Amino acid sequence: MTPKLILGIETSCDDTSIAVVDQSGHVLSCKTASQVEVHEGYGGIYPEFASRAHVAAIIPTVSAVLKEAGVPPAGLAAIGVTRGPGLIGSLLVGIHTASGLGAGWGLPVYGVNHLRGHLRSPLLEGGTVDYPAIVLLASGGHTLLAFMKNATSIELVGTTRDDSVGEAYDKVARMLGLGFPGGPEIDRLAKTGRATIRFPRPMLGKGFEFSFSGLKSSVRRYMEQNPEPVIADVAASFVAACMEVLVGKCRAAISHYRPASLIVVGGVSASPQLRNAMKLLCEDTGARLALPPLKWATDNGAMIAMATFDYIEQDSDKQLEVAPNLPINML
Repeated sequence: MTPKLILGIETSCDDTSIAVVDQSGHVLSCKTASQVEVHEGYGGIYPEFASRAHVAAIIPTVSAVLKEAGVPPAGLAAIGVTRGPGLIGSLLVGIHTASGLGAGWGLPVYGVNHLRGHLRSPLLEGGTVDYPAIVLLASGGHTLLAFMKNATSIELVGTTRDDSVGEAYDKVARMLGLGFPGGPEIDRLAKTGRATIRFPRPMLGKGFEFSFSGLKSSVRRYMEQNPEPVIADVAASFVAACMEVLVGKCRAAISHYRPASLIVVGGVSASPQLRNAMKLLCEDTGARLALPPLKWATDNGAMIAMATFDYIEQDSDKQLEVAPNLPINML
């Protein structure tokens, strides 16, 4: 039997990412049009420019992916497209494009929760997840813990009260003059520094909620009070504080819920420090660590295509209304 193929479209923020994926998680093709050069002069994402760049890139990227995958539109079972959360203009470009392609090709189009896409990213390239599971989703827009009794049940356990950890990474990177995007640069620099500065560990030991604005502010004060800091040491100390908070919250959640797995997803799951810290945590607690393959950790069309199979199997409504603040426990 020929496996079903899904075209996944991801335009929640600043990257236009398109993929064709089969039910086993095999990625036939995935291409991402980056907007780093569009936004790097602003030190962050400029929403209007992001929307315009999506408009220019999306159809050529779809065509390139189908060509590389060797799949005509008639060979697809459905189209999955991010409907939220994200930037409203960017989301609208993806939704309208997917709707037009679906109408023209006679295919069903499913609006997919971007966060559900991250949850399914460990399944790409044949990965598996054991349930029940604790989820840490850490990215530029979100930091949250959730409990999954099974593959379709999601209970939000805790989220950030202010900045996400990824947002804190980017803001601290700007303070250190590391450019945009700053997260990977901080991780690389931190490997060469010493974690000798005792930055705060916000809300550590206080339930499952997160807060990173105080940590970010502490780094700013340190930089103001030390005009010639050792930048690598600042980076290493900041990363150490973030890791201690993330690991501490996950350890508490594992102790409380006794899951079979710890799922760590979102853009920050690409951090080598986080991957190593969570590996050690799981070795200590006995939970099985589920991570996306490194190249599928950040936003991508493959994870949206993978999540679309859930919508098809559940016979979910083909919801195509844009939802910029869509929570993780809603389709």
